[in-house]
Amino acid sequence: MPRRYVLALVKHETNTFSPIETPLSSFGHGEGPAFGREVVDRFRGTNTPLAAYLDLAAREHAEIVTPVAAESWPSNRASRATFETLVRPIEDAVRAGCDAVFLDLHGAMVTEDCDDPEGEIARRVRRIAPEVPIAVTLDYHTNLSGELVDNATVVTGYKTYPHVDMYDAGMLAGSILVRALDGGIEPVMAWGWKPLLASIMRHAPEDGPSGDILDYARAQEAGGRVLAATLLPSFPHADTPHTGVSAIVVGDARRGGSEAAREVCDRMLDIAWERRAEYVFHAPPLAESVARAKALGLANPGAPVLLIDHCDNCGSGGAQDVMAVVAEILRQGLEGVAIAPIRDPQAVEAMVEAGVGQQVRLALGGKTAMPAIGLAGKPLEVAGRVERITDGEFTITGPMYTGVKTYLGRTAVRDTGRAKIVVTSRPHEPFDVGVFTHAGIDPRKQRYIMLKSRIHYRAGFKPIASHVVECAGEGVTNADLSVYDYRRLVRPIFPLDPM
Repeated sequence: MPRRYVLALVKHETNTFSPIETPLSSFGHGEGPAFGREVVDRFRGTNTPLAAYLDLAAREHAEIVTPVAAESWPSNRASRATFETLVRPIEDAVRAGCDAVFLDLHGAMVTEDCDDPEGEIARRVRRIAPEVPIAVTLDYHTNLSGELVDNATVVTGYKTYPHVDMYDAGMLAGSILVRALDGGIEPVMAWGWKPLLASIMRHAPEDGPSGDILDYARAQEAGGRVLAATLLPSFPHADTPHTGVSAIVVGDARRGGSEAAREVCDRMLDIAWERRAEYVFHAPPLAESVARAKALGLANPGAPVLLIDHCDNCGSGGAQDVMAVVAEILRQGLEGVAIAPIRDPQAVEAMVEAGVGQQVRLALGGKTAMPAIGLAGKPLEVAGRVERITDGEFTITGPMYTGVKTYLGRTAVRDTGRAKIVVTSRPHEPFDVGVFTHAGIDPRKQRYIMLKSRIHYRAGFKPIASHVVECAGEGVTNADLSVYDYRRLVRPIFPLDPM
């Protein structure tokens, strides 16, 4: 008889300081969750852990059940009702009987009444089927809990940022679980946690200690000492008792894997702690950054200079309508600028009503207050021509989320003469050039590109850039962690406390 596998995806990176709500409709990036057969249609052939699970099941000639796939842009806590709508189909599928469960989770989700929803999902599955093997793939920005580890059989996570290895992480977790089902190995896990808030602007492997830790992890896997070794640098904008840097390692208990897993895990975390000061991000003043970008663009006209507005990134829970960096770019007179995206459905509606080719002056952005950090919305008066209107739909072609159809909502391009601004109805982090090309803008031909992103922009835009300048604007994804009023962290914790 073929095995029966339950495959599911539930992902939300929760910024507990974000002003953005998380209704059920936000899952599916605005299209709502997928259930049943639609899960396969949306995710087969994509660069995601779920796609890897689907391919693995096909290779094993297993029967599959796909109860739900739901992923939202980061925002504030989802409600209990929303969470139950996503989790109960998984429970029903497991209750009907299965040989294994494969979960594509995030690891930094928070709901209105739970600091650890991923741990709850694993516990609820385990309660229904005490002996069923459970594989879990986690995002790089996970705040790991003991409950998740205690109820899972195998846990792996991404080793890249931008996350271009999501499929690989899913295939690794799934393959280990299948080997266990076949009787070839006996997975055992070791994990640990450090009281360290690592700024996301220092998470990328090329920017800080994570690179050396990940090189060590890969070497231990390649040498066969452990089955999987994962660094989880945390999501510091989730105020929970689990927030902090962690690591989890999978060994084979039949081959001394328990001791090896513990040793490898401890070494990974020791490197992070010894070099903890390198996880602190220091940003220069905004005006200084924009002036530097302007000079670089004038000196290097052959390829665009990237200006990265990292304090208002929807990919970490930002409103994506803070205009501080845009205002400074216009004040300093940069020319040949493409900007994406500014989320302002009201402005889009006004431009659609005016029509393509029409001149319109309007208050752009600044519609969202951020009470958690004491920041009011500040619209920016911008005059310009409506250059293009689109439905905001395109398929990602870059190395991150490759093959996934995505949705900006109704979108309009505003040409001020010096800058072309892509204004969207929905949030979207610009990690793929499609945010511009779907609207008729070739980013390679711009002198400057401003992106509301942190690190993921590197997937699609770093290859075409001459230089990158990080711009510290304002917003709830500020890399200066001292601006947040944390109340649930385990204290003391570095760098908020002397350690």
